[in-house]
Order: sequence, then C-alpha cells, then structure tokens
Amino acid sequence: FQKHEFFVDMTCEGCSNAVTRVLQKLGGVSFDIDLPNKKVCIDSEHSVDTLLETLKKTGKNASYLGEKSAQ
Repeated sequence: FQKHEFFVDMTCEGCSNAVTRVLQKLGGVSFDIDLPNKKVCIDSEHSVDTLLETLKKTGKNASYLGEKSAQ
C-alpha cells in the first residue's frame, strides 16, 4: 500500500469525524488524522483521485500533499 498525505481544512472534532465517516464508507483504507496540522495520512490502494474526491465529500477544502515514505 502507498501512504498518501492530504491537507484537509479541519477545525474541530466534528470535521475529523466527518473525514473518518467518508473514509470508512469508502473502505479499504487505514488512516491517521492529525487535527492540529490539518493533515490526513491514508494507507490505501485507492488512487489519489479517489481519495481526494472522498475527502472533498466532507465539504472541506482538501488537497494532496504527496506520498509519505514508509519510515
């Protein structure tokens, strides 16, 4: 799986819950949400486009930051 990092304009717990909801609905993903830094790191075989579209379903501003190399 590729780890992808996304920026999502999350301001509160409600925002991160919305992100959690849409990603769980998509399925086949494991992810970490970094609320203070407004980042979502997703481990998935879905394409970046699919992940980005999914994140945008929250109604938040979302953008792709790049691949995160596995440490």
